[in-house]
Amino acid sequence: MTTTWTSAQRTTLVPPLSRAGNWAAVLLASALLAALAQLRVVLPFTPVPITGQTLGVLLVAAALGPRRGTAAVLAYLAEGLLGLPVFAGGGSGLGYLLGPTGGYLVGFVAAAWVVGAWAQRSGRRLATAWLGFVAGETVLYALGLFWLGWYVGWAQAPALGLFPFLLGDALKATLAGLLLPTAWRLVR
Repeated sequence: MTTTWTSAQRTTLVPPLSRAGNWAAVLLASALLAALAQLRVVLPFTPVPITGQTLGVLLVAAALGPRRGTAAVLAYLAEGLLGLPVFAGGGSGLGYLLGPTGGYLVGFVAAAWVVGAWAQRSGRRLATAWLGFVAGETVLYALGLFWLGWYVGWAQAPALGLFPFLLGDALKATLAGLLLPTAWRLVR
């Protein structure tokens, strides 16, 4: 089935897909998030692991746009809630989502929308995409730190859930920017 672009869609980043194409893109993207969640480094001083999930959220959202990118993150969370071992370290279930890292998982949804909307509006320029990644990560950290503060205390949350991750997330944003042209080609 072929789809045609309307005049409004020609000005956006994300091409239209058939209904089956949309579902396939969302499910493949959620599988990518699940795979990247298994790339994990446990830090002994914090309940928050270093994972590849942030890279996946940035890349998926920028490639698929706000609606499909957010749908992919929601599908990923639903898979985990249904008991599939998709969260970091093979975790799953409501208990995992309500644990100390639950705010980051919920933050992925908001970050996907921000990054996807930013990419859709700014076009295919890597410099502006990177700014969108920073905006998305800012939203992600705000929700993650708020949630983590309930577990470790508000004063400790930045030391345990932000500062150790800033350099790695800058590298993930850079890697997402480098992979983005390939992702855009795959979506086409």
